[in-house]
Amino acid sequence: MLLHVLFPLADSFPPFNVIQYLTFRTGGAVLTALIMSFFMGPMIISWLKSKQVNGQPIRDDGPAGHLLTKQGTPTMGGVLLLLSLGTGTLLWADLTNRYVWATLLVTFGFGLIGFIDDYLKVTRASQHGLPGAIKLVVEIVVAAITAWWITGISPADLSTGFAVPFVKDYLIPLGIFFVPVAVFVMVGASNAVNLTDGLDGLAIVPVMIAASSFALIAYLAGNTLFAGYLQINFVPGSGELAVFCGAIVGAGLGFLWFNAPPAMLFMGDTGSLSMGAALGSVAVVTKHELVLAIIGGLFVLETVSVIVQVVSFRLTGTRVFRMAPLHHHYEQKGWQEATIVIRFWIIAVVLALIGLSTLKLR
Repeated sequence: MLLHVLFPLADSFPPFNVIQYLTFRTGGAVLTALIMSFFMGPMIISWLKSKQVNGQPIRDDGPAGHLLTKQGTPTMGGVLLLLSLGTGTLLWADLTNRYVWATLLVTFGFGLIGFIDDYLKVTRASQHGLPGAIKLVVEIVVAAITAWWITGISPADLSTGFAVPFVKDYLIPLGIFFVPVAVFVMVGASNAVNLTDGLDGLAIVPVMIAASSFALIAYLAGNTLFAGYLQINFVPGSGELAVFCGAIVGAGLGFLWFNAPPAMLFMGDTGSLSMGAALGSVAVVTKHELVLAIIGGLFVLETVSVIVQVVSFRLTGTRVFRMAPLHHHYEQKGWQEATIVIRFWIIAVVLALIGLSTLKLR
């Protein structure tokens, strides 16, 4: 919004020229989302506590310590993330850019699904919210609408193509199969972040690391000179998503202030589903879907641990891990929560660096 309001005044007040620069607006989105988080956080926490007498329901089959240390902490903290993210994006992004609106659609759509799920869990004082099948179907519908919209926005030669890391400026033409693949990326990323969200600060920092990485990727993919130099696919208009990713980082930093151990609130499905879908949508727009699996490799590991655990138990009656997702396995082995969280953050940083290296290794 500020771009449309202030830039036309640059002739009268030259300092407003700076508003045209994507890097400046990305920084503005980070700071705006962060400040909004600090401002709204205490009010939202107070409101959530007034509505949630017992806080987020804790898994009976989870680590025993959680019943003591996390009982009574309110959930739905994703509301804070979404409000901060939305404010930062709407203030600093080019609102004529349809990629911005597509990513906001899927982010807030999945946030609404998560909010309903969290609401049902809290009101029922149960871990059971929306039925899994219904939840998945609605996620697929929202992701499919977004994927279809993205194909309509993208240039014809890019709209249904699927990029492969380490290969120069090449797309696999998927045709009608692109939408299902894009849906899988967005829904998969969303639920992978959801599975990772189990310890204070565990999910939000890898989300910020991934968002920072994709802010860079969006900026490069949306710039014809950088895209040509790096031999990645040039996606006109995708650079504006750097502002969106910057807003995710700012909102995440603000949320972490209140989610740091001991957490004052949890993001819940409201936050985890929306943040994962946001990352998935940016990956689809920038044609870096497989790179997301590398940069977000921690989320992949957590998801795979659950799949392996379920398949192994159903086929053989034995469990590979002491508890799934993976972070609970290490809790059961006696690792302290802070140790698990920090080590997983380190893994997330390393994977992000590996993912970013694909930009040059062609």
